[in-house]
Amino acid sequence: MDTRFVESFIAVVEEGSIAAAARRLHLTPAALSQRVRALEAEMGAALLRRAGRNVALAEAGFAILDQARALLQQTRDMRDSALSGSLAGELRLGAISTALTGLLPGIMAQMARTNPQIEVHVVPGISTDLYRRLVQGELDASVIVQPDFALPKTCGWLLMREEPLVVLAPGARRGAEPHALIASEPFIRYDRNQWGGLLADRYLREAHLHPRERYELDALDAIAVLVDRGLGVSLVPDWAPPWPAGIDVAKLPLPRPFPRRRIGILWRRSTARTRLVEALLAHHSPEPRA
Repeated sequence: MDTRFVESFIAVVEEGSIAAAARRLHLTPAALSQRVRALEAEMGAALLRRAGRNVALAEAGFAILDQARALLQQTRDMRDSALSGSLAGELRLGAISTALTGLLPGIMAQMARTNPQIEVHVVPGISTDLYRRLVQGELDASVIVQPDFALPKTCGWLLMREEPLVVLAPGARRGAEPHALIASEPFIRYDRNQWGGLLADRYLREAHLHPRERYELDALDAIAVLVDRGLGVSLVPDWAPPWPAGIDVAKLPLPRPFPRRRIGILWRRSTARTRLVEALLAHHSPEPRA
């Protein structure tokens, strides 16, 4: 069995479309489709259900998905074990959106210069999903928000950045009292499915604030743009730049102490790619406290 066919099948499942999976694997959609059809022919069953541009798992595909992932993982482990004498191989790295734009570009540029044989495959997502995928072995490391529960002892953790919560208001409201703004203005809530959003929700409850909610979004950049347009105020972490260009917003500090959002790298210890993760960690320089 050609493991490239298995890799293509898994990519389609994870991306949800042939086109997106082809971009991820640097293939044409036609070449990727051919790989999936070859795997289906070898399995003797349709693995995917196609509906226009989107695809979903067929019954046979669902039945073999876990085994396919395990096979691909074992293949990667074998290859990386064979290359254990050199820093080479594939590193699967998850990252939240603000880390992709603010924290990782500099680290990845350094890695490309000093360790050109390490192929970094970046998987974007939210912290909850990236944490789950790392624990299940689908990712080698993830840049995520530190959860409020104890991390597994099988994982390592390196803090990269601490971000205080701030009240985000239109630039014209600089100097306003933060709690008064939350109480009086329409409120744009940071999605409670995000660990950072849960932190903001906890602050609101502990401060006995009951805002008039207008929207709930999971994208911090979009929240900043809506605030700039005068559609409300928000309570968000002061995330790493860049922020959206051309906006005029005020970041008002909270009047009471509260824990910060902590961004860091979580990785699985004792795997065939531990040395690749260590190379990634070596390029991280701690930021000054925000």
